[in-house]
Amino acid sequence: MFRPFLAGCGLVLLAGAVQAAAPAPASRYTQDPYPSTYKPVASGPVLLQGATVLTGTGQRLDGADVLLRDGKIVAVGSRLDAPGDATRVDASGKWITPGIIDVHSHLGVYPSPGVSAHSDGNEMTSPVTPNVWAEHSIWPQDPGFATALAGGITSLQILPGSANLIGGRGVTLKNVPAGSYQAMKFPGAPWGLKMACGENPKRVYGSRNISPGTRMGNVAGYRAAFIDASEYLRKTTPKSAKPAKKRWWQSSAPAAASDSEKDTGGKRDLKLDTLAGAIKGDILVHIHCYRADEMTTMLDLAKEFGFKISAFHHGVEAYKIADRLAAENVCGALWADWWGFKMEAFDGIQENIAIVDRPANSCAIVHSDSEEGIQRLNQEAAKVIAHARLAGIEIAPERAIRWLTQNPAKALGIGERTGTLEAGKMGDVVVWNGNPFSVYAQAEQVYIDGARVYDRNDPARQPKSDFMLGQPAAQGAAAGGVR
Repeated sequence: MFRPFLAGCGLVLLAGAVQAAAPAPASRYTQDPYPSTYKPVASGPVLLQGATVLTGTGQRLDGADVLLRDGKIVAVGSRLDAPGDATRVDASGKWITPGIIDVHSHLGVYPSPGVSAHSDGNEMTSPVTPNVWAEHSIWPQDPGFATALAGGITSLQILPGSANLIGGRGVTLKNVPAGSYQAMKFPGAPWGLKMACGENPKRVYGSRNISPGTRMGNVAGYRAAFIDASEYLRKTTPKSAKPAKKRWWQSSAPAAASDSEKDTGGKRDLKLDTLAGAIKGDILVHIHCYRADEMTTMLDLAKEFGFKISAFHHGVEAYKIADRLAAENVCGALWADWWGFKMEAFDGIQENIAIVDRPANSCAIVHSDSEEGIQRLNQEAAKVIAHARLAGIEIAPERAIRWLTQNPAKALGIGERTGTLEAGKMGDVVVWNGNPFSVYAQAEQVYIDGARVYDRNDPARQPKSDFMLGQPAAQGAAAGGVR
């Protein structure tokens, strides 16, 4: 987002934790001085019974149960046993899915109310700002977090805006009420690096008579930044490490010799830390990019400098290169039907996501980029199903749900821990009043790490931002008026 100048099945999944490989020590480029302090809400065991379950793995189970305990999914199947102290929820006639994950949000950095004092998503002071982190702009009181929760959103990536070639780091949050962003920060989730191609950077900086003013200026800007980062990475890599393959732009001079602009090889550089982390694969690259030709250029840029693109965002022309995206294991985080609001968005089609989803190894994602759209991502996915049907493409609910759960979890590097209903994964679950791809669907209950954090029928479990609570006028008067 760019805001100019405000800028039936008896199958049972047996209990047992998903065994993840031991995490590697954090590199110097991804050391976190502001670590997560998130703590799951304490909760007892919960048995959701008799629902239609979409596991997020491509399965649909009718008349099935989901057992949650100790914050995890224990089992999914029919007629499950539960501890005697378990809360039993009659979910017959309802549907259950994994919690929805939005891979592209600006909640907290462009919070409501949308005033200039809250416009903290675009650092429009330089076209290359990988040193800024979106998490340092997040306002946890943004009322948008609560309305997103009511739409089934359990995790979301908060990104900087798209005014810059390289906008900074994004952060993944658990969607829970908290007093600080650290208390929402998804433990162990990798950062994302936000980049943008196309009209936005060249318009913002070209209008100031500053590079870039053209698309060729955009690409020159990326290359200059990654050349600096590659030199920085070479100089800051411990000598005992196996040297990386030398690239054509890298000098053969000793480390003490002068090198590319702004890279001294000496003191720590926050910009180059982020870019070096991206080259090493520790920070995931997310690129705002609309046109197919520019996406192919960015894929080639990634090959030139040795980094991997996790996802293209918006990508209204992604359908034109669906096969290449799948072959290179790059996700397309896309809108259902936004198009035509600027020149690079004119060739969008309503079958875009359905076509990106078709090849083997595809990774299609429905994203919001909107404080309103995030409240009904299930309906955005339903629009894709409807337009695909008109084009002769039938997409079953058990496949479509992956656009909202499994695939965004993959793009965010958290797929081993959430995004599907499998034993050992986080108990992030939504109970819907019916088929989630119906216009009448509502999230009735939302569980995060096994705790019921939202209930449409229980006002005590409908979080409200402190900003929305207000203070009665009479109370203010009794205290002697406003000071």
